Amino acid sequence: MSIADIFETMEYGPAPESASPANAWLDAHQRRFGMYIDGAWTEPADDRLFESTNPANRKLLGHVTQATQQDVDAAVAAASTAFESWSQTPGHIRARYLYALARQIQKHSRRLSVLETLDNGKPIRETRDIDIPLVARHFYYHAGWAQLMETELPNYKPVGVVGQIIPWNFPLLMMAWKIAPALAMGNTVVLKPAEWTSLTALAFAEICDEVGLPRGVINIVTGDGKVGEMIVKHPGINKIAFTGSTEVGRIIRAATAGSGKTLSLELGGKSPFIVFDDADLDSVVEGVVDAIWFNQGQVCCAGSRLLVQESIAQRLIDKLRTRMEKLRVGDPTDKAIDIGAIVAPVQLEKIQKLVAQGQDEGATIWQPSWACPTEGYFFPPTLFTDVAPAATIAQVEIFGPVLVSMTFRTPAEAVALANNTRFGLAASVWSEDINQALDVAGKIKAGVVWINSTNLFDAAAGFGGYRESGYGREGGKEGLYEYVKFKEEPRTQNLEPNEEQGNKETKKQSAQDGQSEAITNGHRNGPAIGFPAIDRTPKNYVGGKQARPDSGYSRSVYSPQGRLIGEVGEGNRKDIRNAVEAA
Repeated sequence: MSIADIFETMEYGPAPESASPANAWLDAHQRRFGMYIDGAWTEPADDRLFESTNPANRKLLGHVTQATQQDVDAAVAAASTAFESWSQTPGHIRARYLYALARQIQKHSRRLSVLETLDNGKPIRETRDIDIPLVARHFYYHAGWAQLMETELPNYKPVGVVGQIIPWNFPLLMMAWKIAPALAMGNTVVLKPAEWTSLTALAFAEICDEVGLPRGVINIVTGDGKVGEMIVKHPGINKIAFTGSTEVGRIIRAATAGSGKTLSLELGGKSPFIVFDDADLDSVVEGVVDAIWFNQGQVCCAGSRLLVQESIAQRLIDKLRTRMEKLRVGDPTDKAIDIGAIVAPVQLEKIQKLVAQGQDEGATIWQPSWACPTEGYFFPPTLFTDVAPAATIAQVEIFGPVLVSMTFRTPAEAVALANNTRFGLAASVWSEDINQALDVAGKIKAGVVWINSTNLFDAAAGFGGYRESGYGREGGKEGLYEYVKFKEEPRTQNLEPNEEQGNKETKKQSAQDGQSEAITNGHRNGPAIGFPAIDRTPKNYVGGKQARPDSGYSRSVYSPQGRLIGEVGEGNRKDIRNAVEAA
């Protein structure tokens, strides 16, 4: 047997990530959670608790409180009160808080990534290497815009109290997409995480405590869709930002019509993945794996429609099937796993139903020869061929690890197939001819088009769709406009200050001094100073110099009164080795 054969037949051994950081955090809260309103935690209500479970093994993670109308009213009232001072806080001070949030997320990235994996079911490689770094990136990026708001957006002001409803597929990342720009522009927030994945949002609330974010700036209420409806219809909310299904998006749009609320929607998709005959097929195969099996296909912009030029279709399908045989489905805390668990039994049933419907309508199904684990909610990577463009599985968002394949002959036919959908969120075009790729990209009706790549996200790049994929943008400068409105008052220049202007200047100077009550007092669990230091992590002392811990992780240290004293770096084996060598 050759070395190549050995590598082809080798089995991956388990490489589990320890769940102890997340379990320790859950145990510290007795696995029972209230809500975060006006800078304080509500007591868990015994008669209003619902379970949060690990979809990979169906084990209980904790109990979360179902919010009532009174809870939502309290959260909106707290946000409204905080808005008076937060909106007048100078941008450079708001930036200090955003920088502090970003650093704190980085320091506790291991705990957050493991908690996200346990709660959502996605592989630890994705939460550790993609989700959590992007969360920190969004807060860093928008901290910069907070400082630049007065000069770059001089004619705009915050919209007010923002109601934000986020989905379960990227719980912490979707939260960062929405909270970071809202806070940067001077708004306050009432956020509702998805019912199935509330834990990381509550962990983030604890981080808000640790950096001393003024009370009421962020409020987190938990529960099912009824809580989202309360937020949408609340008269004290000035804007709604929603990410989720197109069906719910329609309901929200109808509910906010005529209310005066601004609205941004990031909804479903059925994104085309177009492959021309001159494309590098090996790269295409890896691109397909990332496009549709990333996060178990539970991605709004997943490349779920594979459109292949007819002359290379069979070659690509053969390569893709070979690659699918090597994909690994299982315990998402295993670093060698490619595909984790489906988030909930309801979602698994939906996937199974649509797959059965695809078979009934005449499509050919192919799945790997191996079986999925039976303990949790798993579904194998699935490929459909011989799919009619009007078939249900070609038109409906499955939101699972299911790929449908169709063929085309000409670029014009590829564009027609790509646009044969009610959605318009994203697309991916693969070709070695950049002119052809750019020409086709411009004709596809999608908010984002990637060329020879897929799923590229960055805080500086706006993301969003149109048609039934929603409207509005998140990320980039264009995403800031979702959280500001044009100043109505006239602007005057080079005039002697009158009494009214003098009052305005006094208020402005007071805000610039950073001495609003919220900022001066900070939070009961916040740092002792008025606003947060960007980095207060003591370093290791090795070899006569200070050095950050190699792990990059930190442990919070609290005083007996519950105040955050600081962060202590967590050393690892490399730090110990360096210390021993230095000694």
